[in-house]
Amino acid sequence: MSDQAQAMTLQELQAHLLALTPAEKAEAVQLLVQSLSNTWPGIEKTPGIVGGDACVAGTRIPVWDLVQYRRLGATDAKILEAYPQLTAIDLANAWHYTDIYQSEIEAAIRENEAA
Repeated sequence: MSDQAQAMTLQELQAHLLALTPAEKAEAVQLLVQSLSNTWPGIEKTPGIVGGDACVAGTRIPVWDLVQYRRLGATDAKILEAYPQLTAIDLANAWHYTDIYQSEIEAAIRENEAA
């Protein structure tokens, strides 16, 4: 969605926003507030920790690593087994963050594959 939103003009975005249901508008507002404040439930970005990449809060587990593990065929249950300190809520937060910041996660995966 982020690539599509970037290509969309503000006027086009306004038309789409006005067409949303009240519940969808509330969700859009929450998303914008989170984006502006750079806070995401359960996700932290700390300079100097894992290169400043988005990590599960309170850990040094980067979101991109979880995404990559999932792409290799791991189910959420398998990921939770491999990372016993994580919860299903942590994974849900990571997947939501990934949905919003796909290009950031893709770039982190590329950077870490090249390293």
